[in-house]
Amino acid sequence: METKNTYSFSKKKEVAKEKLGIDMETNTDNQKVRMTKKLEKMFGHIDYKHPPELCPVRDVMSVASDQWSVLIILWLGYFPVLRFNKLKKFVYGISNKVLSQRLKVLEADGYISRKAYAEVPIRVEYSLTEFGQNYVEKLLELTEWMHLNSPKVIANRSKYGSFGDL
Repeated sequence: METKNTYSFSKKKEVAKEKLGIDMETNTDNQKVRMTKKLEKMFGHIDYKHPPELCPVRDVMSVASDQWSVLIILWLGYFPVLRFNKLKKFVYGISNKVLSQRLKVLEADGYISRKAYAEVPIRVEYSLTEFGQNYVEKLLELTEWMHLNSPKVIANRSKYGSFGDL
């Protein structure tokens, strides 16, 4: 004969909530709540009818996340010091003009440092600052996520046809 002691997990959870007077949530629920709070803090104060002239997120991200800057910073994270031509070789497809512009902007924002030597011909070396090294740590977290999820993105793209020109 079967006993009628069939408390389900959800029933036990409800009983525990009542007894302890707390709201028990799953880890996923907690992550969503934390994310929502962070987004609220970031965007909750903005008047959408009169947006701010300067958006710190947009301002920083426009420099630090364009395709060339990310590659430059990652290569400088891998090699402690690189010269211009080595960087150009590693950051495949970048022109001299764009590399020069990106290096100037990254130096001005404090991600990299430039050291010029009084030699003929002049020798210039680039390296990450401490600030740039901190950024590399964040970029590595993002690139690890990209590597894990790129098969999903490729599979999703295949549902909509070829996007080889992206």
